[in-house]
Amino acid sequence: MELQQLRAIVTGGASGLGAATAQYLAAQGAQVTLFDRDTARGTALAAEIGGQFAQVDVTSEASVAAGIAQAKAAMGGIDALINCAGIATGERVVGRDGPHRLDSFSRTIEINLIGSFNVLRLAAAEMAQNPGPERGVIVNTASIAAFDGQKGQAAYAASKGGIAGMTLPLARDLATQGIRVCAIAPGIFATPMMKGLPAEVQDSLAAEVTFPKRLGDPAEYARLAGFIISCGYLNGEVIRLDGALRMR
Repeated sequence: MELQQLRAIVTGGASGLGAATAQYLAAQGAQVTLFDRDTARGTALAAEIGGQFAQVDVTSEASVAAGIAQAKAAMGGIDALINCAGIATGERVVGRDGPHRLDSFSRTIEINLIGSFNVLRLAAAEMAQNPGPERGVIVNTASIAAFDGQKGQAAYAASKGGIAGMTLPLARDLATQGIRVCAIAPGIFATPMMKGLPAEVQDSLAAEVTFPKRLGDPAEYARLAGFIISCGYLNGEVIRLDGALRMR
């Protein structure tokens, strides 16, 4: 699938990995629609890259359906979905204030896992209407926490483990529709959330990476997403993007 002819939706597109992906795809000539709850940032970025913005809550079926209809009308169809919307939480199973809050666990699963599935199922239904044989590509965002999550990451690791675990079944389910599905499992990336930490904390995290000893650049995630979209034989795979980092 050629990037310059692509019609893509990027969730979480107003910042971080999503914003970098939207910028990269637009620079390759793709049409891009950003889904995000942050209207100010999303609108500004869409104007900057010549794309569209839709205020979407990925956990709401009605909100996603309206966003997909808006994207389809603006771009004339949908060929690709890159799911970057998500939250990061940290909480011990039993901490100083007692047991892990059930609402924070549920919310993490709802946004990261169920939200991703909510968008992809509705986007896939639209992609299935494209002419074949290859009708669409879906790239979900897992995390290395899915495989070696640290203490305090039970909710986050569970949500990202779900993303990783459903990759192959999704690819098998959607094969008859001509839709490929992969996931990227990023390590520690220089997203706005990470850049908000003190420099010494960022440096200590970077020192744990095997090589190169630095935080990941969101543009590197974006380029990998672009490669997955353009490489027609890549399907059903979860790709770690982490500088060989193995968390302890």
